[in-house]
Amino acid sequence: MQKWTLVIAVILAGATLANAKSTKLVASWKNPQYSGPTFHRILVIGMSAKPGVRADFEDVLAKLVARDGVEAIPGNTILLRPEGTKLDLGYLKTQVKEFKIDAVIVSRLVKVDKNVTYIPGQPYVPYPYYGSFYGYYGAVYPVVYSPDYLREDTTVRVETNVYAVRGTDGELVWTGVSDTFNPSSADKVIDGLSKLVVKELQKAAILLPGGR
Repeated sequence: MQKWTLVIAVILAGATLANAKSTKLVASWKNPQYSGPTFHRILVIGMSAKPGVRADFEDVLAKLVARDGVEAIPGNTILLRPEGTKLDLGYLKTQVKEFKIDAVIVSRLVKVDKNVTYIPGQPYVPYPYYGSFYGYYGAVYPVVYSPDYLREDTTVRVETNVYAVRGTDGELVWTGVSDTFNPSSADKVIDGLSKLVVKELQKAAILLPGGR
């Protein structure tokens, strides 16, 4: 009985860990009217009030976006944005022009949902219990119940847009919304989101496959 309880516990723990690292695309759209040139210098911007989180996101995504023929620039390397200070649009446009940026990838936190679910206790019948009559009777008669508990699930929703900015005020090329389920830290959100964004931009032929 203890053996099978342990096996089930391991399986459930594995499923929980898999869900905790899950980042999924909820919706996406690619501009069918866009027919501009391939991007060669991309600015990555994270919109967050926390400079540390913002910089970490920009660094991670820029590293994944960079590849032969494509330079990805983390926003924190060319944009001065003190904590709690809004980024001036005039300054942003100047930096984009001076650094010859032709595309911008920008992500922002849309919302964080927390849901608490009541999980009632369930009867547990060990398996296999039919080796003998006495084994069966002894296992089934004193049915073991798992205790009731509350489970809190957290969903982090992020919107990511790609704009072509060469010679324009910014034409939307691609947009996507993603959900990250039960992340254990901001780093987990950043890692999952960055990998998902690059994967989807490659599928949309905005980025070529491969990297450095």
